[in-house]
Amino acid sequence: MPLVTLTVRKPKSSEFKSTVLDLVHAALVSSGVPESDRFQRVLELDAEDFLFDPSYPDLKTERNDDFVLIEILWSVGRSVKVKKKLLAELMASLEHARVHPENVMVCFKETTWGNWSFGGGRLIHV
Repeated sequence: MPLVTLTVRKPKSSEFKSTVLDLVHAALVSSGVPESDRFQRVLELDAEDFLFDPSYPDLKTERNDDFVLIEILWSVGRSVKVKKKLLAELMASLEHARVHPENVMVCFKETTWGNWSFGGGRLIHV
């Protein structure tokens, strides 16, 4: 069960946010996540609450106010190959949607299955 957090600077349109979230979900599904396994949230922050370096570490173009931070929290076990495929698919689809890939950072966070309670306080994977 991935939990996706999209962090952007205000203001962003509902269309922009839903497009990015839809494309992230499509890439996750392509990597083997079930279609119905969709848990996402958006953090839309003022500029003073969302700081980032415009060029770190070696970007081809600088980040701007449309910078997108995508955090994917999911269970351990996906290979680097799976992550690279997901990133390639996601960047291609974002670019097609006119979101510049150099303006997108993705952070994978992994946790063990025993750290998920999907509801009712039940730990079903331990």
